[in-house]
Amino acid sequence: MSLPITKLRFCISFSISKFSPFLPNPSSFSSFHSQPPSVDVHDDVVSQFHRMFHMRPVPPINQFQQILGSLARMKHYSTTISLFKQMELKGIQSNLVILSVIINCLCHLGQMPFSFSILAKILKLGYHPSVITLTTLMKGLCLNSEVKKALTFHDNAVAQGFRFNRVTYGTLINGLCNVGKTEAAIKLLRIIEGGLCKSDVIMYATIIDSLFKDNLAKEAYDLVIKMISNNIMPDACTYNIMIDALCKEGKIKEAKNVLSVMVKACVKPTSVTLNILMDWYSLVNEMKSAKHIFNIMTQIGVTPTVYSYNIMINGLCKSKRMDEAMNLFQELHKRNMVPNAVTYTTLIDGLCKSGRISYVWDLIDEMHDRNQQPNEITYTCLIHAFCKNYHLDKAFELFKTMMEKGIQPSMYTWNILIDGMCKGGRLEEAQETFQDLLIKGYRLNVFCYSTMINGLCKKGLIDEALILWSKMEDNGCLPNAVTFEIMIRALFEKDEIDKAEIFVREMIFRGLLT
Repeated sequence: MSLPITKLRFCISFSISKFSPFLPNPSSFSSFHSQPPSVDVHDDVVSQFHRMFHMRPVPPINQFQQILGSLARMKHYSTTISLFKQMELKGIQSNLVILSVIINCLCHLGQMPFSFSILAKILKLGYHPSVITLTTLMKGLCLNSEVKKALTFHDNAVAQGFRFNRVTYGTLINGLCNVGKTEAAIKLLRIIEGGLCKSDVIMYATIIDSLFKDNLAKEAYDLVIKMISNNIMPDACTYNIMIDALCKEGKIKEAKNVLSVMVKACVKPTSVTLNILMDWYSLVNEMKSAKHIFNIMTQIGVTPTVYSYNIMINGLCKSKRMDEAMNLFQELHKRNMVPNAVTYTTLIDGLCKSGRISYVWDLIDEMHDRNQQPNEITYTCLIHAFCKNYHLDKAFELFKTMMEKGIQPSMYTWNILIDGMCKGGRLEEAQETFQDLLIKGYRLNVFCYSTMINGLCKKGLIDEALILWSKMEDNGCLPNAVTFEIMIRALFEKDEIDKAEIFVREMIFRGLLT
């Protein structure tokens, strides 16, 4: 809808004049976005763009537009902005489509003030922003949890005569749900159905999902009924939401009933649908049922994804069926599917726990060959295996490699190392590491304290263990049942019965002994 420029300026809820009219240095975006793997395509497109600068006559603007649009679709947002900046410096005038693409890129990078600076530029050049451009700005605000600003921007635009579509309202509903404002999303849906535009299945599914996440199952099912009464039929996504919610409640029979209704309604189950059911069976160690679903996927024309394989491999590893897990991994290769870091880490963890650590190194090499870098979980699995087998030097070496690669260990990793040192007869090193973590301001959890207390007790250092107990409580970390049991057992073994009984009474008082 075309509106006078003067009116349009007033529909912007931001004070654009406060924003810099210039784009920031593109390098400042590097921390917001990791470029996708299509490096060759990216480089070729950028080279083509640079060559166009030297052509005489300069190619028409739509050719620049095509390249910038292509890069934006590949999610190379920083590169797109950088090339746009170069184009502007060369005196090549942008059109509305290019400026809209730049707004989209800036929104994805969370650079909302600069997004609105581009909107100001659009208005200054005499262009009329489209509904798509304004919706992109609202989506950017929502992605940055500024939903209230998005709603204000919408209201001001509507007051100036703009009429938005389903995509706009789906964006606002999604934004409200993402910040936990489900009730406000329902109110907005009612307003939409009051005449703004036709509601659709995406709006309903978004709110239904949010209601389930808020543990409001009854309200979610009521909304499904209302949706159907409005002649909006549930799609695969809506059924998936219901099946997932039922599985999380442990109601697998009801989840299968919803699947039956889905099939009878001629809505084809997707890989997501079957993955949800497989995942539930895997979690409760019903691998026979999980495998049955996995096998029927291809029979009903649903292609298993890498995530499908990951679910099955994880379940088989936890069931200590490593040969079957490895066979599935080989099948993944035969299908020309690329395993991800989760696939490799799951297998590595399973092999380590089953005592087959010698098989792990081939997988690590394969990960490197496929540009799948081991992550914190991968390293922790290996460190745990080394510590468990008293190969502490190898564990330390691996820990050092992990740190050199810039991968920060979690408290779980530190706990494994401290536990390994305690059990491996290197208590002093464990104490030094523990104290170093405290000095550096780490918030050590009850598991870490319990591990250290246990190590001291095993060496008969009861007094040191009691001092650490006091320090733990002073630091706001409360002992759990395991910590109490460690201390009580150690005191009984030292025949310090009176002290042990004090701990037992305290344990009962805190409700940790039933």
